[in-house]
Amino acid sequence: MIEDIRIRDFALIDSLSLDFKEGFTVFTGETGTGKSILIGAVSFLLGGKFSPDMIRSGAAEACVAGTLRVAGNTAAEEWLAARGLETEDGSVLLKRVAKAAGKSSCWIQGGPVTRTELAEFTSFLVDIHGQHDHQSLLRVGEHRRFLDAYAGIEDEVAAFGSLYSRLTDARRRREEMDAARQSRAERAELLAFAAQEIAAAALEPGEDGRLEAEEKRLSLHEKLCASLEQGLAVLTADDAGDSCGVLPLLKKASSLLETAAGVDPAFAAQTSRLENAFHEIEDAAAELERRLHTEVFDPQRLEAVEERLSLLYRLKKKYGPSLEDVMAYGETAARELETLANWDENRSALDGEISALEKELLAAGNRISEKRAAASAGMAHAVEDILRTLGMAGTRFQVSLQPKGAEGGVRTASQYGFDDIEFRISANPGEPLRPLAKIASGGEISRVMLALKTVLSGADKTGTLIFDEIDTGIGGEVAVAVGTHIRNLSRSRQILCITHLASIACQADNHIVIEKESSGGETRTSAREIREQDREEEISRMLSGGKGGEVSLHHARELLEKYSGGRHA
Repeated sequence: MIEDIRIRDFALIDSLSLDFKEGFTVFTGETGTGKSILIGAVSFLLGGKFSPDMIRSGAAEACVAGTLRVAGNTAAEEWLAARGLETEDGSVLLKRVAKAAGKSSCWIQGGPVTRTELAEFTSFLVDIHGQHDHQSLLRVGEHRRFLDAYAGIEDEVAAFGSLYSRLTDARRRREEMDAARQSRAERAELLAFAAQEIAAAALEPGEDGRLEAEEKRLSLHEKLCASLEQGLAVLTADDAGDSCGVLPLLKKASSLLETAAGVDPAFAAQTSRLENAFHEIEDAAAELERRLHTEVFDPQRLEAVEERLSLLYRLKKKYGPSLEDVMAYGETAARELETLANWDENRSALDGEISALEKELLAAGNRISEKRAAASAGMAHAVEDILRTLGMAGTRFQVSLQPKGAEGGVRTASQYGFDDIEFRISANPGEPLRPLAKIASGGEISRVMLALKTVLSGADKTGTLIFDEIDTGIGGEVAVAVGTHIRNLSRSRQILCITHLASIACQADNHIVIEKESSGGETRTSAREIREQDREEEISRMLSGGKGGEVSLHHARELLEKYSGGRHA
């Protein structure tokens, strides 16, 4: 229920605070005082659409805040818990601010939310019914919800929805597998070729680098041998030619320095160094000679190395860029091939899952359709009975239940079952049944909703109902009946109702009067709760259409005595 509301700079309201109570509360006032503005402010707080003209002229922003009682409303409590929000003694604070620039901001318990989230949350708690505003009755999709609530199958329908989602997901995966069948075959062929080609190559890490070095050495064999011969000659040649090799020269220099060291011991160190250099170079010359005599040119080996390098180059170009990348690709291809090899097995398992889900869904959907069919006639009769007492005698109400149809001989479904559900009505004898959404009269729509809410009073968990213009086009005994129904409905929930009929207003538990005053060139709308004499005077005004005399005042007292048991609340 709505516990209180605080409004600032909204339309003609500059500042207003109201506390709401349980039971049946009416809002009355002369025509043009702004009764619908108050409902508009409530709608705005609950996540309704915003337009800049809602901001009071001259103000920078409009602000509406209020407290809603959520304790006991499971859907609302679960919504809050899913977002980490907690109530305060079972209530939550809502706030919404709209700026002249067109931006609005919303909060629940001080935490920012989107307008959509605000509207979703409050839809569990409040339902507004008026001239085309928050009329869930005009949304055909909501008719299914009303029928399921009446039939008591809401949990079954939710379970069906879970099954439907699972089946939809399984079919999507199956379609993806079928769509990928050709590409899968092509992919498998490509992977098989790659894996076989790479495996046949028997690659070794670093093999390409070693072969490139060997190929270079073999292809330049003559140059290598010539260099070895010339180098060896430079190191070892004796003085028979034009020049002498390094080793004979070192040997001669060492002998001369040895003689010098005999004269001056300071040269002993240089003599030792020359001797060491001689032995190092002598070892190098010996290694060069050994390599020169063992270096053999093998043209067949060169050809084999070149062929192997050519293979490695092709593999790196296709799967590389490095030899290690080629080897990794081969391993990956083998693993993917193994996965693709299980495709038929996976498809068969998925087909089995789909078949089982289809059978389960069909059985569950048939049970739901049977229960809906059984409940639809009873619901229609119950609504018609109430509509007769609400001034709509002769009205025929029908819960149309039609199968969704079939595609390729298979029944189609939605997440709510196999049925299309729509309320149809004939407001006058002889007229055909037509969709409820075609009704133009706000009063008729409100009375149908009132009848439905009465029928569903045991199942519907919405804590607050707001009726705007519930009394359009009615009067006399019908108005009394409407008031009685609202009063009875208010025993299980909070009812807020705008009315211009005294026969409805006098049956309320609480009475708030809306007033408008102009001063200093400005117009303001205000509201106050009235009791006792003030209430008698307001009921008298409603009876007489103006400031009532003694007769209308007496009639007002009689109505209040009759319907409130002497309590002029």
